[in-house]
Amino acid sequence: MFDIGMTELLVIGLVALIVVGPKDLPGMFRTLGQFTAKAKRMAREFSRAMEDAADEAGVKDVANTVKAAANPKKMGIDKIREATNFNKFPDGSETKKLAKERAEAAAKIKAATNKAAETRIAKEAAAAETATPKEATKPKAPAKTKAAAKPKAAPKAKAVAKPKVKPAAKPKPKKADT
Repeated sequence: MFDIGMTELLVIGLVALIVVGPKDLPGMFRTLGQFTAKAKRMAREFSRAMEDAADEAGVKDVANTVKAAANPKKMGIDKIREATNFNKFPDGSETKKLAKERAEAAAKIKAATNKAAETRIAKEAAAAETATPKEATKPKAPAKTKAAAKPKAAPKAKAVAKPKVKPAAKPKPKKADT
């Protein structure tokens, strides 16, 4: 409460010793101790009375609710649970509608592909019937594709000239002192 260090207490004690005197000093310290004990007791009773009044008013419940609402860990977990709750989608949800549309589109594509394959097979059969016997027995050459074409030779890499490096200068021999 008060910012009194050990040196300040020592100075106060010396002044009290000089002013009050050595005879009355123990009685004065006892009275001072009793006074501080009463003050602490009164402060403790006051804080207890305030806490009891707050409990009766329901302040603790509100404080706990605010703390729980402001807890970032709990908020994060709640959001994760909310995001992963797949039971919240009703039967007519957008996801199920899209799944139905995709299934119908896939069925249409499959039917169109089957129909195109049937017409191609029918055209090939008609072409085989109208072809002459030589053409029918003659094997067809496979069509050349770009991948089957002869690969081109890779261009040759240009030679890189090496830079000329001068040899390091040789140190001159020292003359011997004679």
